[in-house]
Amino acid sequence: MTTLEEPNRLAERFEAHRARLRAMVFRMLGSIAEAEDSVQETWLRLSRAQPGEVENLGGWLTTVTARVCLDMLRARAVRKEDPLDSTPVSAIANPGRGVDPEQEALTADAVGLALLVVLDRLTPAERIAFVLHDLFDVPFAEIASIVGRSPVAAKKLASRARIRVRGGSVDHADLTRRWEIVEAFLAAARDGDLQALLALLDPDVVRRADRRLIPATERAEVHGARDVAEGTVRYARTAARFARLALIDGAPGLVVAPHGRLRIALAIRIENGKISEIDVIGEPRRLAELAVSLPRHSGCGDVHEDG
Repeated sequence: MTTLEEPNRLAERFEAHRARLRAMVFRMLGSIAEAEDSVQETWLRLSRAQPGEVENLGGWLTTVTARVCLDMLRARAVRKEDPLDSTPVSAIANPGRGVDPEQEALTADAVGLALLVVLDRLTPAERIAFVLHDLFDVPFAEIASIVGRSPVAAKKLASRARIRVRGGSVDHADLTRRWEIVEAFLAAARDGDLQALLALLDPDVVRRADRRLIPATERAEVHGARDVAEGTVRYARTAARFARLALIDGAPGLVVAPHGRLRIALAIRIENGKISEIDVIGEPRRLAELAVSLPRHSGCGDVHEDG
């Protein structure tokens, strides 16, 4: 594109790259909503590009989108100083060969969830280098310009990331089992099934809730399976239809997001096959600090934080 194109023609060419860009960004950021936002930002930058600025459209879109993601990852790293309590994985699937990259990227099965979990262990530059090179075959010369390093340094970033990704030792079965427990918890809450909830909760389970979410007369911290189960049944009736499964800071949990707006997140800790802690988050500041991604089968659209 050496001269400005007609807007309709430019939009058509951009749409031809949208699925690839979304797949790439989803792996970088682990969020469908952020993937859409990043791709939209790339489109805005393309629409403002000057004549002669874009010689190779595909390469230009990859570079700009990756830089947008790098900025977001760096901002996320500053916001969250504590490491995620993530489950490692011993291997990851090859994402782009012979399948629709958009469909594969947005299918959050056990392997996909494990990939998102382990990528959260990487630095922003490592994550960008690894995703671009190992998953999308972008040359190190291009990656170097994105992360502001030499090609040799970019290669070292990807190599370091590869070692960290493959260094995990927990199999997918554990992650899948935890996901099934959270799914069963949501089903029991929706049905008001007290006995099913009691079977899922550790006898000494603790439920903590942000004060703004509960009446002033009730405790923000509740102990014991029966009290937690009864409280879950009581409150689930109003929120259950909007509740969806989600990956929250690298672990299976739940979100309440009516019309795609994140209102409540339930960070759930599971130990020895039982739910041991439930953190009910509703403060806007705390919600904004969470890394939330939705599996495609959750039946919910993109989740956005309220500003």
